[in-house]
Amino acid sequence: MSDRRIITGLDIGTTKICTIIAEVSSDNEFEIIGIGFSPSKGLNKGIVVNIDKVSNAIRESVNKAQIMAGLEVDSAFIGIAGSHISSINNHGVVAVTGNEKEITENDISRVMEAAQIISLPAEEEIIHVIPREFIVDGYKGIKDPLGMSGVRLEVETHIVKGSSTSIQNLVKSVIRAGLEVDDIVLEPLASSKSVLTEDEKELGVILVDIGGGTTDIVVFHEGSIVATYVLPVGGNHVTHDIAIGLRTPISEAEKIKINHGTALPGESKEDKDYYIEVLSASGEEKKEIPRNLLTNVIEPRTMEMYEMINRQIYSAGPKDLTPAGVVLTGGASLLDGSALLAEEVFDLPVRLGKPDYVYGLSDVIDDPLYKNKDGKIPKAIFSTVIGLVEYGIENGTAEVKTNTTDKKEKQITESFIDKVKSWFKEFF
Repeated sequence: MSDRRIITGLDIGTTKICTIIAEVSSDNEFEIIGIGFSPSKGLNKGIVVNIDKVSNAIRESVNKAQIMAGLEVDSAFIGIAGSHISSINNHGVVAVTGNEKEITENDISRVMEAAQIISLPAEEEIIHVIPREFIVDGYKGIKDPLGMSGVRLEVETHIVKGSSTSIQNLVKSVIRAGLEVDDIVLEPLASSKSVLTEDEKELGVILVDIGGGTTDIVVFHEGSIVATYVLPVGGNHVTHDIAIGLRTPISEAEKIKINHGTALPGESKEDKDYYIEVLSASGEEKKEIPRNLLTNVIEPRTMEMYEMINRQIYSAGPKDLTPAGVVLTGGASLLDGSALLAEEVFDLPVRLGKPDYVYGLSDVIDDPLYKNKDGKIPKAIFSTVIGLVEYGIENGTAEVKTNTTDKKEKQITESFIDKVKSWFKEFF
């Protein structure tokens, strides 16, 4: 009887909820076997404001993924973001135990616990304690001290914390949807696993994941995380400005942004002569406007958002420490001209990031709500959920599922054995 190792990632965003079910091979490669989308409801800027609506939306997304995969899942790795997230760097130090002064797993656990001793408000809790580097008897830059000799072990950590109430409400929403929580993962940390290369991290890089309600930032210096931020701005703010500026419904504004929007004036040579059709707020009439009027709405808001991001980047340290530049990802990063405008504001090289290794069924899903103007679902919207699967493979245990055909054979065999037992009871 063959078993299948399954990992489920659940990205609970302000705009959409995405579920991916992946089958993990013996060498920890994975293939996507199920994908489910649903419009997000009951969240505001990444924070749960209505548990019932969120759990219903999660259930819809998970059910779609289960139908595609042909199996049911019991648990998932879930992403968390929101303006309640904050982070600090902290130091821990312990004496190495044992007669031979060889660093053991117990020593590493103790020094990590020592680094977690921080002043924490009653309403907050720690989400991640990420080691940046270990120091053995004054020697810095050690990634794994296990087995080394020394008398003093230190660690520099990056600690991510968040509101206990927000975390609990997110967990409750998932449980009400019928799933257990394997682990809670900071969304930009997950996205960094799927779109950044190891060379970029070692060189120094900044990941900016622009979602619907929040923008997540993670900064790497010399391969280690030094800062994480969650800003309460995202693509929805641009959409709302379009709705107000063009006097059109929100749903129509989102379509206009995807199909005709650009963040950079002059991005299209035909802006002045290029007219677009806009539905009135009443939904009964249509009018035509030149595209440059749309650009004049989008560009200021996008510029404002990038300036906010730039201030956070500056607070993380000199830009010389991130020569690999900025990697933009997330659905709102796909706006035409977005990368060019970002380069102007950040004064750093900018590229668009996406998980290139999305194998499986991602190219055959048919969900018009999330398609771009070319009729395809962009891979950048999978950055967080693919990263959750990667995190699960590295840090968790996969569900073990028995193949459907094997289950049927087992059921038939068990049914036959039960019948035989009943025959024996009846006749003997």
